[in-house]
Amino acid sequence: MSAIQSILGRQVWDSRGRPTVEVEVTLASGATGRAIAPSGASTGSREALDRRDGGKRLGGYGVNGALAAVNGEIASRIKGMDAADQTAVDAALIALDGTPQKTRLGGNAIVATSSAIAWAAAAEQHILLWQHLRHIAGLDPALPHIPAPMIQIFGGGRHAGNRIDIQDFLVLAVGAKSFAEATEQIAEVYMAAARSMAQQGKLNGVADEGGVWPDFTANEDGLELLTRAIEDAGFRPGRDIGIALDVAATSFYADGVYRLALEGRELGTLELIELLETWVRAYPIVSLEDPLAEDDDAGFAEITRRLGQSVQIIGDDYLTTSAERIAHAAALGGCNSVLLKSNQCGTLTELVAASTAARALGWNTIQSGRSGESEDVTLSHLAVGLLSDQIKVGSMTRSERTAKWNEVIRIETNLPNARYWSFNIP
Repeated sequence: MSAIQSILGRQVWDSRGRPTVEVEVTLASGATGRAIAPSGASTGSREALDRRDGGKRLGGYGVNGALAAVNGEIASRIKGMDAADQTAVDAALIALDGTPQKTRLGGNAIVATSSAIAWAAAAEQHILLWQHLRHIAGLDPALPHIPAPMIQIFGGGRHAGNRIDIQDFLVLAVGAKSFAEATEQIAEVYMAAARSMAQQGKLNGVADEGGVWPDFTANEDGLELLTRAIEDAGFRPGRDIGIALDVAATSFYADGVYRLALEGRELGTLELIELLETWVRAYPIVSLEDPLAEDDDAGFAEITRRLGQSVQIIGDDYLTTSAERIAHAAALGGCNSVLLKSNQCGTLTELVAASTAARALGWNTIQSGRSGESEDVTLSHLAVGLLSDQIKVGSMTRSERTAKWNEVIRIETNLPNARYWSFNIP
């Protein structure tokens, strides 16, 4: 038994300069694990919620209450439990909080604790976290699976002051043969895009997740420029490099209407679907994330019917890393892929359940970071350990992003017969 001996919560800092929760767990054997809670800007209404202090200090983003929960109630409840039994520990955390969105103790307190316990249990066994996660999920630890990086080139929406409506313009190296090769190809595209933006006077800085913060006059400008950047970098659009959009449609939906503020347009559900269809026909788009608002069931079903044979239709705010929501969407015919975020559900057990449910349906799974990140590399191990198809962290710049890419490269280098993901639409 890998008994939990102590739990320590401390305040550290995320990539947006905001405080966040780090938890360090020590087992009776002396093995330790440590994890930092990420934090999102674009969040679904069903997500687990961070516990923030409010008030004037640190703009209201203080985490003293969440830290008090870690060092008080949480520590008292799980001390002495077996760290190797992730399901039991996470169930205890969920029951202790007792709220649907983990608002009492805080989703940030809970996810950092859950992840730190997994790290400690892996250390106790002298294995890597991704290998331990295979055991938790009941997956073959010998499978040499490596996911693909989905990397942001342009950042928009809430990640870039709503300068453009579409939240992320990303790319996938669909023709690469390894993770290392994929990141190098995408770095070339990023550099080509940045050069082009600078030459056109459309470069406005760097967004939250490290992508170029553009100054466009229309959302389609991003698709045109990105397609040219792929070509300028020496690759074939759609053959070597494909485009992925995180539409984040909930962020510009209100009162039954989708408002594209950049272009002064208002669209109904079918009009937005038709616009996205037009883009898919005109550009090398292989993936659409949250193309409709989080409660637009009919819209998700319709766009999946129309485009789901050739494009990943990913649910993020729509599915919120929930096995129950995945079952709901599947019954309606909505989505063929799911975005998985540990802090969106709150515990690793819930994330594993969502991943398992999606894989059972034949869906693609994408492990995702948040706009507020850190040097923590739990995400990289989740992507490899849970046999995820892709990992989405942000861009090629900023060390909180590259830390995750670099960790997957290390795993790939040390994994005999590593097998890079092969692009497939479910």
